[in-house]
Amino acid sequence: MKYQHRVIESKLQEYLSFFAVLGLTGPRQSGKSTLLLENLPQYRYVNFDDLRFVEAFYDDPEKFMRLYNDKVIFDEVQRVPELFRYIKIAVDQDRQNCGKFVLTGSGQFALMQNILESLAGRIGLLSLLPYQFIEIPEAFRKESIFRGCYPELVGKHYQLSADWFASYMDTYLNKDVRILANIGDLRDFSRFIHLLAANIAQALNLSRYASDLGVDVKTLKKWLSVLEASYILFLLPPYYNNFGKRIVKAPKVYFYDTGLVSYLVGISEYQHYEKGPMAGSLFENYIISEIYKRELHQKSNSELFYYRTTNGVEVDLIIDRKQYREFIEIKHSETYSTRMKSAISELANTPDQAVLIYQGETLNLDLKVRIVNYQEFLTAH
Repeated sequence: MKYQHRVIESKLQEYLSFFAVLGLTGPRQSGKSTLLLENLPQYRYVNFDDLRFVEAFYDDPEKFMRLYNDKVIFDEVQRVPELFRYIKIAVDQDRQNCGKFVLTGSGQFALMQNILESLAGRIGLLSLLPYQFIEIPEAFRKESIFRGCYPELVGKHYQLSADWFASYMDTYLNKDVRILANIGDLRDFSRFIHLLAANIAQALNLSRYASDLGVDVKTLKKWLSVLEASYILFLLPPYYNNFGKRIVKAPKVYFYDTGLVSYLVGISEYQHYEKGPMAGSLFENYIISEIYKRELHQKSNSELFYYRTTNGVEVDLIIDRKQYREFIEIKHSETYSTRMKSAISELANTPDQAVLIYQGETLNLDLKVRIVNYQEFLTAH
């Protein structure tokens, strides 16, 4: 399968020329290893999913580090946490050597804990998510809204996608989750994931989910942290800047990949997506996850929020860029209506920007609000 260049490549090279260690996190199958092997052919590659490397390190760590002491990619490094201390020693003895080690991991918590303990100030951190819209061949971009953006699925034209996600979830539940947390009942944990998938783009209501599942809220909070740490979903917090209204305080739930959502809720064809009850929420999830990828891959350091008042005024996404804000409204409709932009038009002030993203044609009707087709918006950023 031909390699697809990634947006993050320029940032990858920039960090390698500055930091002694590069840390790359992201979900399984997002393309981390492929990215590194393609862009760093001069580096040696050690994958700790291969138990032979794990055993080699623990049998004789001094010898292991002598063999792998420079320009090495350590993949799934969270499986050998003791390695971080040896990496720190090696870096401190050779501080001027940038790009000495590259570390990857599929879970944020395990990797970040070891980084904070051993490599603070010595490492630059990047995250790689599944393909962005502009990285997907044009023939599959529309389909990616409900089939998702994982590189392997896109490369195989979404063949056997349900089987692929079934295998993905089985690996996730029986391998990654057991490493991240001691979860007693994986069936209840799996039911929780399905429940969240059915409620994407909605305010999080853990009390209701606890009642539905027969599990206490404290446990659900722990499970939610696991899902965030393993890049299954992210939470969009509410924007608290005082607009003089009572603000809804619960975060909204979005999955990193809408293909996984479709698999979990049983959407298998375009007609099921387009004509089903989740069409609007899936489209919103897709656009917000695409914007999230863009901001993360570019290391923009912006912050993402949503806005909703108790009396119904809502903005799907606010991007706070410190000097100004972007107010974004997302509509699944192909037909433009002036009421679609009412909230963003009211709330955005100079120098803020306001954008309405929908499936219809880009229109030049308003000096204050850009009315943009979603494909044009995603290819222009």
